[in-house]
Amino acid sequence: IIVAIAALTLFLGFQWRNLSMTYTEANLLPKKHVVNQQYQDFLDKFGEEGNLIVIGFKDDTFFTPKTFAAWSKLMTELKSTKEVDLVVSLNDLKKLEKDTIAQKFELVSLIDPSQTNKAEYLQKIKYELFHNLPFYEGLLFNKETGSIRSAVYLKKNIVNTAARKTFIVENLVPKIEKFEKETNIDLRVSGMPYIRTINAENMKGEIALFIGAALFITSFIFFLFFRSFRATFISICILLLGVIWSFGTLGFFHYKITILTAIIPPLIIVIGICNCIFLINKYQQEIKLHSNQAKALQRVISKIGVSTLMTNLTTAAGFATFMITNNDLLFEFGMVTAINVMTVYFLTLCIVPIVYSFMPLPKEKHLYHLSKNYISDFLNWVEHLVKFKRSRIYIIYVLLLVFSVIGVFQMKVSGSLIGEMPKSASFFKDILFYEKEFNGVMPLEIMIDTHRKKGVMKLSTMKKMDELQQTIAQIPELSKPVSVVNLVKYSKQAFYNGNPDFYELPNSQEQAFILSYAKNATKNTKDNLMKSYVDSTGQYARITTFMKDIGTGEMSKVENQLRTKIDLLFPKDRYTVTLTGKAFVFQKGTSYLIDNLIISLIFAIVVIAGLMAYLFRSVKMVLASVITNVLPLCITSGLMGYFGIPLKPSTILVFSIAFGISVDNAIQFMAKYRHDLIQNNGRVKKSVFSALRETGISTFYTSVVLIFGFAIFTLSSFVGTIALGGLISCTLLFAMFANLLVLPALVLTFEKKKAKKEDAEEI
Repeated sequence: IIVAIAALTLFLGFQWRNLSMTYTEANLLPKKHVVNQQYQDFLDKFGEEGNLIVIGFKDDTFFTPKTFAAWSKLMTELKSTKEVDLVVSLNDLKKLEKDTIAQKFELVSLIDPSQTNKAEYLQKIKYELFHNLPFYEGLLFNKETGSIRSAVYLKKNIVNTAARKTFIVENLVPKIEKFEKETNIDLRVSGMPYIRTINAENMKGEIALFIGAALFITSFIFFLFFRSFRATFISICILLLGVIWSFGTLGFFHYKITILTAIIPPLIIVIGICNCIFLINKYQQEIKLHSNQAKALQRVISKIGVSTLMTNLTTAAGFATFMITNNDLLFEFGMVTAINVMTVYFLTLCIVPIVYSFMPLPKEKHLYHLSKNYISDFLNWVEHLVKFKRSRIYIIYVLLLVFSVIGVFQMKVSGSLIGEMPKSASFFKDILFYEKEFNGVMPLEIMIDTHRKKGVMKLSTMKKMDELQQTIAQIPELSKPVSVVNLVKYSKQAFYNGNPDFYELPNSQEQAFILSYAKNATKNTKDNLMKSYVDSTGQYARITTFMKDIGTGEMSKVENQLRTKIDLLFPKDRYTVTLTGKAFVFQKGTSYLIDNLIISLIFAIVVIAGLMAYLFRSVKMVLASVITNVLPLCITSGLMGYFGIPLKPSTILVFSIAFGISVDNAIQFMAKYRHDLIQNNGRVKKSVFSALRETGISTFYTSVVLIFGFAIFTLSSFVGTIALGGLISCTLLFAMFANLLVLPALVLTFEKKKAKKEDAEEI
């Protein structure tokens, strides 16, 4: 067996070579969902939309020769980098001018590089930019506050690859730091490629933190309970094997490390230590009882082995229910975690008895914890309450339930693309800067299908698009939109020699002249200004805006506002208008996921109840276990409502995970109760209290370890991971008292007739 375990460990360790971080956003929708299909259709027409990095600042010293020269150098270096497709920046900004001879518009440089060493010239450029170029307002500058930014477009083929990380970490960041050091200007960097890369780097650092913290806290608490170095060492070895196997499983299936799969190894550590506690505690109890090692090990395997099999099956079932959500991210997390919950169980079941069979009997000091006063006093108190104060237990249960239900009605649903990201990270502060100065960096796209070639350039279509853009501009959560309409307006301004008063759509008389100029300007593909906003056939147009980090509720209001205007402007028989973009897909995914995770929670409860029904063959006992462990979930839901913690993908995970784990102690108690019931010839009371005595210690130990084990996730900088750890710890705290007090009380109540009959017989 040991050779087989060693061989499997080597094999799975070898699979680590397939591990890598994810370079794409989490798609929370099934691939065949209509919103995903619409987004893919958009990408097919216009290519990857998440390739923009923005670099901005708000500083009065920018329009001075020294700072402007440093900025020009930075932008030129970025432009010459192989990973960069295009840089739109003030230092080489182009403006549109009319060429009356060739009857076309030409792009000419706004700035003469030979003049930028003169402060007066730069002030003149500043005036020109802020007063005569409305085309760039909201894109490259904020006229009211004076903020300026540049747009760096990465090559679309590297956006979702490791090359993106290499460019940002090894090229972009050092260049930005060098500029900041030279000028003392604090640059604000954002955009989806940058956020995702820095986020992934933070996540990579936290994996080691979680594994180290989980190992330390669980083994430390384990040692405090057992006071045995060898028992602690055996447990640590099992947990390390569990970590190797969990990473190996990810590598074997070629799954990427995501924000969810990154927490699997520490989860396995926290869950795995509970198996060690149950088996080692039972072994030591048996040794204390009869000092027969062979008999003790045999009972560990036959008695605790069976009950821990059921507890691990219920825990695995809790995770496996994520596989029914039709979401790749959750499917991978659920499957790998469920597999590894079972593998760490089999590792423990094999290693603990084998290793102890080679060792001498535990010394008296190793068994001392079994008779510690505080444990004995605690169990005496629990037994007293269950015996004589059951009505009080039920009153407290009902009060907590009412308290919880009131809180549940105060819960809110929320979800945002950056809401789960570390609030302390520098890029998060930069996101807030762009929300304030430019109304966000989360892309929202509107694709318009005119149903005919070159339909976009018709003046009637332009006017409809312009009216829609005016509506977008009035929505405070959205930024100033960009489309071919902006270019056509700029074309009219250029036609009238750059007069900003003419930055508007041409009328029917001007249309022929101005659009012919614009079309001539786009004959050369290299200088085609419209290629990013109109497809090659001229049938599809795109309006791009950016949105603030708003929750699902606010997003629904914005969507309704936009759809109302779209339905009014674009008749469905002549146009097909689609809302899409990364931010929109994520918001839809959040709503979809929450609905499906609620279904998966119900499914988890049904599956676990089914497993318990198979084990105990008693509806009453299944009801007692389910009622006991539903209460902690209700209390957690209530606390979320009272403390304003929204229901979102990270927090909804809590319930399936916590229910699958918390019901373990109920199974241990019920299995021992059923065993003792047979031994005691059906005497209910005696069996309940003997089961409570034996499993109470393990329940207390495992609950404490689990509570502190999951609490390590609060060390994370990711909001979702903190919520996951804190809420599961809270749920398991209430579950411990529910399983120690409510469950035995319910068993006695359900078997009241038998218990009364026993009392009468004793009299």
